Amino acid sequence: MFKTRKEIVFVVLAGIFITNAVVAELIGGKLIQIGPFVMSIGILPWPIVFLTTDLINEYFGEKGVKKLSFITACLIAYAFLILFMAIVIPAAKGISPVNDEQFQAVFGQSMWIIVGSLIAFMASQLIDVWIFWFFKRRTGERKIWLRTTGSTVISQLFDSFIVLGIAFWLPGKINFETFISSGLTGYIFKLSVAVLLTPLIYLGHHLIKKYLDEDTAAEKKDDTIK
Repeated sequence: MFKTRKEIVFVVLAGIFITNAVVAELIGGKLIQIGPFVMSIGILPWPIVFLTTDLINEYFGEKGVKKLSFITACLIAYAFLILFMAIVIPAAKGISPVNDEQFQAVFGQSMWIIVGSLIAFMASQLIDVWIFWFFKRRTGERKIWLRTTGSTVISQLFDSFIVLGIAFWLPGKINFETFISSGLTGYIFKLSVAVLLTPLIYLGHHLIKKYLDEDTAAEKKDDTIK
């Protein structure tokens, strides 16, 4: 383990991916307003998830992203299980600086939100992987922007509406008009950020390639000496 630079790169990218995905779920209960638009604060870490998904896709392939996505989904479910236990266990009366009501208000999630989040996450990741490789098989190493942005455009359309539909529209918490407007708002925001992050995709691609090429050069040098 950690014998090659490629293994180190995967662990770093996987750590960033998992951390941002879990944090996004934990903070998703807070709503923010940008101009006339209202959206969940949980949207903020997702652009980093897009970025790391594309880089893992690029260097570790379709299987690498799928395995990591399933692992992350299990870890999100585990995080919610721990939160559920933390909510059920009563706070120490007069001692705990955070009482049960405050804790519940911040971390309490309905089953619909949990189910919606997990389904939306897995669906969007699998769609993202499929579209990414659809473009890459046709363009090769060229047009990185096409496969990264193109996969995000489609996958996040599904993600934005699946989570809202399962968590809020189906249980009757919001009407259809609010469901559509909120979904479009979240989608447009994530899409805009994804487009703005395109230069970072190229930068990350360049830095990782350079880092891995140095490792390959060192291996060739060792083989020559032997």
